[in-house]
Amino acid sequence: MTIGVGGSTAEIELAKLSDMTGGTSPITLDEYQSRIQKAQRLMAEQGLSAIYLDAGSNLRYFTGMQWKKSERMVGAFIVQSGPPQFIAPTFEIGTLEQFMEVQGPVHGWEEHECPYALSVKILSEHDMNDGVVGISEDTPFFISNGLAKAAPALTFDSATAVTRTCRQQKSMHELTLMTRAKEMTLAVHKATAAMLREGITSAEVGDFLDAAHRKVGAPKGSYFKIVLFGPDSSYPHGVRHHKPLEDGDMVLIDTGCQCHDYISDMTRSYVFGTPSAEQRRVWDAEKRAQIAAFEAAQIGVRCGDADLAARKSLEADGFGPGYKTPGLPHRTGHGIGLDIHEWPYLNWGDDTPLAPGMCFSSEPMICKYGEFGVRLEDHFYMAADGPVWFTQPSHSIDEPFKGV
Repeated sequence: MTIGVGGSTAEIELAKLSDMTGGTSPITLDEYQSRIQKAQRLMAEQGLSAIYLDAGSNLRYFTGMQWKKSERMVGAFIVQSGPPQFIAPTFEIGTLEQFMEVQGPVHGWEEHECPYALSVKILSEHDMNDGVVGISEDTPFFISNGLAKAAPALTFDSATAVTRTCRQQKSMHELTLMTRAKEMTLAVHKATAAMLREGITSAEVGDFLDAAHRKVGAPKGSYFKIVLFGPDSSYPHGVRHHKPLEDGDMVLIDTGCQCHDYISDMTRSYVFGTPSAEQRRVWDAEKRAQIAAFEAAQIGVRCGDADLAARKSLEADGFGPGYKTPGLPHRTGHGIGLDIHEWPYLNWGDDTPLAPGMCFSSEPMICKYGEFGVRLEDHFYMAADGPVWFTQPSHSIDEPFKGV
């Protein structure tokens, strides 16, 4: 029997958990101001007169404002100097102001009015009657298209050169929040493994993941959850119809939470019962590939080389080649921060040089479609002298949570 898997109950494991967020603090107003100032420097270098940030993670990153996207334009223009210029429906201004961290003028548009015409007016008031305006890459087409039609004298381009450059290298504060989020999810993984029993459903495990994440200090519960047993575990993002847990099944659980908006994302794979020889072979190969990607991730090296290192390891163990299965059908890893998937990416086509503060998952999943899959997903950040795990990876297939 795999050590630490099964033998307990949900009630017992929940009782062991407690709030883990002590000592953490949200991003400060000074940090938001520094981010805006960096964006303004980059805008000048890139020849951008302004950038538009739509509701979502870019708006949150630079201004601290949390606002969900909808069919109504809500966002902010960062201009070359001075505070952000917010834009929103007039009837939402009172609510929006309650969510403001960085202060700035809020320009309102009534329901019968055109927000794009108002945007042109805002830019004109800041001497931007021509030039280039960057648009954050998460902006819906209807907004970017509306802006382009309303301001034919302006050129609109992607703001990614600013948003990506600012966001992909994390500060020490960000790394601290991400570390805590991952520690919280690792504790939840350990508790979840212990409470498994034969016949339990994916939905029941999902309910436990939510409850456990709340217990460790994530008010919204799990940011996401994938729970797969047996053959279902061979499909990276799940199946339509889930089977209940049986003895001998490979278990794959992928979940995460938020700590002051920063995200964890961690997968554990282990066997409920006694691993077979084939399960052991595949699990060990996955572990080697995960470590190979980690060790290849060195300062100045291409992101893509970490992906190639994982594939080289897998090929040596008889998997692949390339995306061929049995083997790894997707990239080795992704960046993470306020979004669960951020730039850059560990795929062999990404030429981005690795730099301090970048954060990645290492998850070169092995898929044997229709049989089982193994994904060991842990995250690391780039320190000045190389990669550092946020949390320690699984120890072994027999003792996946040893040392946790």
